[in-house]
Amino acid sequence: MKKTILGFALFLWFNAGYSQSSVHDLQFDTLAKRWDEAIPLGNGMLGSLVWQKDDKLRFSLDRADLWDLRPMKGLHRKEFSYQWVIGQVMKKDYSPVQQYLDEPYDKEPAPSRIPGGALEFDVKDWGKVQSVHLFIKQALCEVKWTNGTILKTFVNATAPLGWFRFENLKAGFKPQLIMPKFQGAVKISGDPVGGDDLSRLGYTQGTIKQTGNSITYDQQGWGGFKYEINVCWRRIDKGTVEGVWSISSQYPDKKTAVTASAVTQTALKKHYSDAYVSHTLWWRNFWSKSAIQVPDTLLEKQWYMEQYKFGSASRRGAPPISLQAVWTADNGRIPPWKGDYHHDLNTQLSYWPCYSANHLDEGLAYLDHLDANKANYKRYTKTYFGKDGLAVPGVTTLDGTEMGGWIQYSLSPTVSSWLAQHYYLQWRYSMDKKFLKNRAYPWIKDVAVFLENITIKDKNGFRKLPISSSPEINDNDLSAWFLQDTNYDQALMKSTFKMAAELAGELGLNNEAAHWKKILLEFGDFAVSPNNELMFSPTMAYNQSHRHFSHMMAIHPLGLIKWEDGGKSQRIIKNSIHLLDSIGPDYWCGYSYAWLANMKARAKDGDGAAKALTIFAKAFCSINSFHLNGDQTKSGYSKYQYRPFTLEGNFAFAAGLQEMLIQSYADFIAIMPAIPATWNNVSFENLRTEGAFLVSATRKNGFTSFIKIKSEMGGKCIVQTDIPPGQIKVTSRSLPKITRGNDGKTYIEVESTPGEVIYILNKQK
Repeated sequence: MKKTILGFALFLWFNAGYSQSSVHDLQFDTLAKRWDEAIPLGNGMLGSLVWQKDDKLRFSLDRADLWDLRPMKGLHRKEFSYQWVIGQVMKKDYSPVQQYLDEPYDKEPAPSRIPGGALEFDVKDWGKVQSVHLFIKQALCEVKWTNGTILKTFVNATAPLGWFRFENLKAGFKPQLIMPKFQGAVKISGDPVGGDDLSRLGYTQGTIKQTGNSITYDQQGWGGFKYEINVCWRRIDKGTVEGVWSISSQYPDKKTAVTASAVTQTALKKHYSDAYVSHTLWWRNFWSKSAIQVPDTLLEKQWYMEQYKFGSASRRGAPPISLQAVWTADNGRIPPWKGDYHHDLNTQLSYWPCYSANHLDEGLAYLDHLDANKANYKRYTKTYFGKDGLAVPGVTTLDGTEMGGWIQYSLSPTVSSWLAQHYYLQWRYSMDKKFLKNRAYPWIKDVAVFLENITIKDKNGFRKLPISSSPEINDNDLSAWFLQDTNYDQALMKSTFKMAAELAGELGLNNEAAHWKKILLEFGDFAVSPNNELMFSPTMAYNQSHRHFSHMMAIHPLGLIKWEDGGKSQRIIKNSIHLLDSIGPDYWCGYSYAWLANMKARAKDGDGAAKALTIFAKAFCSINSFHLNGDQTKSGYSKYQYRPFTLEGNFAFAAGLQEMLIQSYADFIAIMPAIPATWNNVSFENLRTEGAFLVSATRKNGFTSFIKIKSEMGGKCIVQTDIPPGQIKVTSRSLPKITRGNDGKTYIEVESTPGEVIYILNKQK
């Protein structure tokens, strides 16, 4: 009894002191009528979408590891070989490659993510919806009806459960579990973007059983896979009902999992209020990691929604963010692009914001997944490339198995190089030597070994791939292969050897570091036009509007061509971005604008970065903030006007705004390096930088007034600011060195100690 009273007291305290409405919340006066406009809730493993279908309140229920893992039919044949592909390219006989390696992805329904099911409540007698509110600080959805009924629901941040509480119920209460339509006539097939009918999977329809206040849905999938959904509830008093739902999955070769029914029965021994306290504590800690304040309310709100979705979608112990994460399409169809792991940019962009937003732990979910599948990747490396080292397929299942598709990216030899950058960034932002030794360098070294093995020397002695590509330029045509390295492949390979040399040196492996430096020097220069514009390849200029800025990888995210390197690099950056803008956005997606914002921030173009982010938020997002790929306003921002939901654009947006506020890739911390001139009042708290520094800063009336830096691991800290040297006051344990740079900025250098807090003040402001 004492525990119950204490739990309820804490629940009331949280509601009173921490449940205030925020300007960043989602608020509507009606429930969404589409699943991709619904209120999203999640905890990395489980997800829910709250909306209304016909006259039913609907929770679309999802679990991140619900997968049909059958092998891609027809893919693993004797022609599944890089050497065979090279031969076909050289013979200019490419249709067999398309037929054997590309087409199965389009023609076959699986492997694929699959939806879980839905929970429905009959609300036709409750009157009109009065308000729908997502409290993002608490990850709580509240719905009110005109008859006084109130719903409160959340997906528990610390347990595999969803909770709901109905207050002021006026009539009977009878929830229903709804099965996905795994049976029925096939009307749509061969549509990876829109999604095939679920009935193509060929499952026997599952069973639903009700016992008292508990309903269980059991579904058999492919190859012995099965999952269970259970919902159970209890009446607290005449007008109040509390309930829980869960989903469990079971693969035949895995340890027996606790069933959803067992999870919910245990949970319901306690109260909604008890679960809400632990849930809210997790989210309070999440939100304490970083914060921003900018004078553009649209961009600020979108950033907070991206943080909310990131916390809902990525969690250690759960699979990382796939194309739709824990919000698989609830439309009777297989999700867009099978809901898979696309490593040609989608997973990479999804994890861009975790570093400077100070969410390294959530970012590790990505690397945990990659490490867990490493043996499977090495099997693929040997099977397809016939080489030692590490390559990763560009399109994979939950366990990392290749799925085919346009092989210029789905079987590209440089995918693992882009993934390697995330190991490098996790190291640079944490400075965790154990992670460096046990995870970052081993991954990057394995990738470097593979690239050394697969590359050849050309007649001029430069190292290159036998055939190269630039996703998704020229689609999957023969012309998409180049006999000289594309800027995309070359940037990724150069980055790999650069990182390998640096990390080997950090670990004192001097011979290995020297070897990787030697290999790095064997690559030629990037292909640049006479106008100093990055090209797709030495034989193909940037000559078409395209969603994937693959030719500009060296600028961002890899940072091999940096603004800070001086005039030549600045001309390449400016001219390449100008050409991108000049040819225009006809065939861009939403993520293209988010990526462009990151590049413009690297070019110190605050106005351009803000404009790109504004277009993304206004034109490419649903009312619930989901990125829908196409221009929903039909305003000429893209000729794509469809609406397949994927998440990478959302998270690249967050990274772009963070890039405007702080940069640290050039061995110093730049404070607000790319904000519009009109942003006179800006602040941020605890943004993280390379070197493991946590930085807070304030700009008032157009001038930086305050900078606070916490040094987690110690070491040299160099800060770039607009505060004139004579107006600076530094509080630090060591004597700071203050200089004026050729760029007119002030540079403050401090040798910090672990845990030290450094203050930089503008004495005039």
